[in-house]
Amino acid sequence: MRRGLVHVLAWLLATGAAVTLSWWGVHTVMAGTAYDPPRALPVTAADATAQGGKALPPPAHRPAPSKSPSSRPPTPSRTPTRAPSPATTSGRVKSYDTDGGRAVFELDASSATLVSATPGTGWSMQVWKTQTWIRVEFSRGTDRVSVFCAWHDGPPHVEVGSY
Repeated sequence: MRRGLVHVLAWLLATGAAVTLSWWGVHTVMAGTAYDPPRALPVTAADATAQGGKALPPPAHRPAPSKSPSSRPPTPSRTPTRAPSPATTSGRVKSYDTDGGRAVFELDASSATLVSATPGTGWSMQVWKTQTWIRVEFSRGTDRVSVFCAWHDGPPHVEVGSY
């Protein structure tokens, strides 16, 4: 009996150490890839109705953003999503609502920038960027919705597709 108890105790200690080491490794890797939530740009009622959506309530009815600084310093990423301030916006900002989520682009005469991308409830999201196109893909199970913005052959154009 004592021998069996020693084996169980040794197994529990080894398993606990393995789980702790695995968690620490994954936590360390994931901590370096976390994004702060994107800053939102205001959407006017005219922009919303032009997109075929419903007009938003006046800003007084929306909650104010938090003024407190982030609890962790921003981490660099390979493909940062930037939200331009209204003073630096040189193009037009267009939002594309899909079954999988929303992608917002700033479209200039010869390029585009991803302002934000937000997956819907239960959906996940992945973003690919190059010098001449941006692709946002929302996925849930086997469902996929892609928002593709390209400007390699002229001004930016956006295509939305489900597959």
